[in-house]
Amino acid sequence: MKSLYLSFICLLFVFSCKSEKKETPQKTKETELSIAEKIANAHGYKQWVNVEKVTFTFKVDRDNVKSSGRSWVWFPKSDSIYMKSGSHNIKYSRRNLDSVPANADKAFINDKFWLLVPFQLIWDSSATISEPKKIESPILKEKLDMITIAYPIEGGYTPGDAYDIYYDENYLIKEWSYRQGNSPEPSLSNTFENYQDFNGIKIAIDHKKDNGNWNLNFTDVSITLE
Repeated sequence: MKSLYLSFICLLFVFSCKSEKKETPQKTKETELSIAEKIANAHGYKQWVNVEKVTFTFKVDRDNVKSSGRSWVWFPKSDSIYMKSGSHNIKYSRRNLDSVPANADKAFINDKFWLLVPFQLIWDSSATISEPKKIESPILKEKLDMITIAYPIEGGYTPGDAYDIYYDENYLIKEWSYRQGNSPEPSLSNTFENYQDFNGIKIAIDHKKDNGNWNLNFTDVSITLE
């Protein structure tokens, strides 16, 4: 499990959406929404206010070898977390990280980011989001809209990274590319597929590469409402 910790603590951080001001006398609710809000809402963000508990297991399966993964129980309102990974069992609150092993919280941030990246577009506030443009996606080779999220060079567990997010006409994420340190070439590209609905929240269960037998996926997912 140590290698799993080291290999996939790749993501974190904070998105901030800059809405463009337009000199129009009237706006509809739809035109007032930022791209980040449209993407988050398409994945069920409006339901988040009612969420009491999130459970999921983060796994990376390679070459038909199934991973046991890391299992999480998260209570968002108190930010209390329970992790089970192999023989490791850790309970902690993100409101007090002084006594928490660094790798444990890094793992949570990474795994939660993959699970709920559409919502991170709303939750995070220090990165920038580009204007959308139509471009061919790296894996499916489809013409999709794309925004680039770039993080500041300071703060978070892995500062300075960028993500190209590809989404369809319904604002559902279909693929993304992670660019470590905002490098010109992607460090990792994956699909977002096998969407499932959990009490109104849409989550992509599978994330596959374009070559090789590799699937970052989620099992045991549940969303409990108040």
